[in-house]
Amino acid sequence: MSPEFLLTSLVIVASPGTGVLVTLSAGLTRGAKAAIVAAFGCTLGIVPHMLAAITGLAALLHTSAVAFETVKYAGVAYLLYMAWMTLKEHGTLKVDTDNTPRSSMEVIWSAILVNLLNPKLSIFFFAFLPQFVGSNEAHPLPGMIQLSLVFMAMTFVVFSIYGVFAAAVRDHIISRPKVLTWMRRTFAAAFVGLGLKLALTER
Repeated sequence: MSPEFLLTSLVIVASPGTGVLVTLSAGLTRGAKAAIVAAFGCTLGIVPHMLAAITGLAALLHTSAVAFETVKYAGVAYLLYMAWMTLKEHGTLKVDTDNTPRSSMEVIWSAILVNLLNPKLSIFFFAFLPQFVGSNEAHPLPGMIQLSLVFMAMTFVVFSIYGVFAAAVRDHIISRPKVLTWMRRTFAAAFVGLGLKLALTER
């Protein structure tokens, strides 16, 4: 496995995006365990894109304007929904201080949807993985699967680090209502910004 693949993957994974926001918010509002669960959900959200790229289905998104736009705007709508729910204090930055916190499955499904509704991920895998598989390999599929699993492992580890760090400063944040209010606004603005960025993306 080439160092170039590892370095490129690390840069991509560590770059701020929707998955990072979801994991950070889980750590800030529900603690380290929820952050790790969210990181796991974001990692699972990569699987459909990985399979699409490996099987060639990503080519459909690349060539079909209708398919691409449908998935893209579903993703935009979901990001705007998350922004609205965050502002309404019922979404990603809802602080659970009672005994009935958001279930792990809810966190996982929310995290999966964030990555699932981003068609650029499928196209990214479609273009990214083949660059690190030898052109002379008779059976490239095992190599692509191995690289994908490494990418997923890096995603889980990096996102978990983000989330656990956020959980470490959780008490300092939730004890200050004004700070939490501004964080909600910041996260909501970030979700809107990511939604607009996705809306403006081309195939």
